[in-house]
Amino acid sequence: MKKTRIALIGAGYIADYHARGLKELAHVEMAAVVAKTPESARNFSEKYGIPNAFTSISPVVNDPSIDAVVISTPNFLHAPQALEFLRKGIDVFIEKPMAMNTEEGREIAQVAREHNSLVMIGHMWRFDTETQYIEACVRSQKLGKVIKTKGYGIHENWGPEGWFTQKELAGGGALADMGVHAIDTVRYLLGDPKPLKVYARIATHFGDYEVDDTGILVVTWDNGAESIIESGWWHPHMDGPEASTSLFGTKGYANLFPTFLKLKKGETSEEIRPEAVQKDEHCDQRIYTSQMRYFIDCILSRSQPVPGIDEGLTVMRIIDAAYRSAETGKAIDL
Repeated sequence: MKKTRIALIGAGYIADYHARGLKELAHVEMAAVVAKTPESARNFSEKYGIPNAFTSISPVVNDPSIDAVVISTPNFLHAPQALEFLRKGIDVFIEKPMAMNTEEGREIAQVAREHNSLVMIGHMWRFDTETQYIEACVRSQKLGKVIKTKGYGIHENWGPEGWFTQKELAGGGALADMGVHAIDTVRYLLGDPKPLKVYARIATHFGDYEVDDTGILVVTWDNGAESIIESGWWHPHMDGPEASTSLFGTKGYANLFPTFLKLKKGETSEEIRPEAVQKDEHCDQRIYTSQMRYFIDCILSRSQPVPGIDEGLTVMRIIDAAYRSAETGKAIDL
């Protein structure tokens, strides 16, 4: 069986998770890596046995043997790099967020369609076992009609540095970095409803930078549910870890991280906890490995990945609407 040849674009922290995942997959060859400096490209290539190390995407764009790329570069590079590969018919995985804004996301979608290329977005919590358990409970109506949710994307006593804190490179702050996890996770749990309205309060309280580190959003969905979503860096406390979500239904309650159900039994409730999933860390490697396995499967079957263009664009629309809402003080209709 011919191996699927993958190039990794970016060699930072998250690229290690993708590379480790790809390394576990049979019939996959990591053919090249592109990094900012020769040293980082060389170190990454040696670490994972990758034969080609570059500091420009040009050699990869012009290599007809490359089947797909995994883009893990700063946000401002997501769209321009993805577009170059898509125009060559190369399938693309893009780390979250999809782009700097909705307009860039729509351009990615258009070019992908024109060249019959696949696009997957790195909303990796959809591949977590506990997340899938809660999604199945919601889908099977165990909670009844879900009317309210609360979700979190917050770093406690920590925040990133470098390009993450520069608006021209990141597009936004904690909302674009952490809020996207809470947004996409709750969409997945609710069956991917469409957003109708967004109201947001966004501010900077914890650092001297030009992006946000505090956000509260209220999203109205077309299935009648309302979602409260919090994002943040450097907060002194978080009500739950990354992507933690609470769902309130007419028949019960579900919580993701820690994961359990509370189902109504008359005037009392029954608590149900799934079998514990052993993880080395909250954002466990197995999530990223499952994500890469699914991406490769989509390449082989020529199936549009989910999360893909539609899911990535929906998150971008919500983020853009949240920033507009914070600026105007008004709810934004989508």
